[in-house]
Amino acid sequence: MALILAGCGPDESTEASGLRKGTTDTSSASTTTSARATTTSAESSQTSSAPTTTRSGGSTSGTASQTTCAEFRQLDIAGEKALIEAILAEHPESPFAGSPNVALGTAKLVCLSDEMANTPVAEAAGIVEP
Repeated sequence: MALILAGCGPDESTEASGLRKGTTDTSSASTTTSARATTTSAESSQTSSAPTTTRSGGSTSGTASQTTCAEFRQLDIAGEKALIEAILAEHPESPFAGSPNVALGTAKLVCLSDEMANTPVAEAAGIVEP
């Protein structure tokens, strides 16, 4: 009986907390902290390499927000994640703010459609209003 109760107690430092924060390693607190530092430096280098397009329209979005689904599909996993995080940084008021994994999953799904190839990822995924 004690094991069942111990298993049901809240443990804020476990996998669920790491998933909400976008970390990839949750085996221990010290490993998670070092993984965050490594991930952050890797993301900053990936952000600069993410392809972007500039449009002549009157959009107030940043360059990451102008990346089309066709360009998004050409990225590797790290590039996709870095692009979505850059889009979320450009739009802190987004309904996906604080949920980069949800935004990434949504972008991957909607950009599978060939009809969305020329649509900016941020608009197709609902991160910003069209």
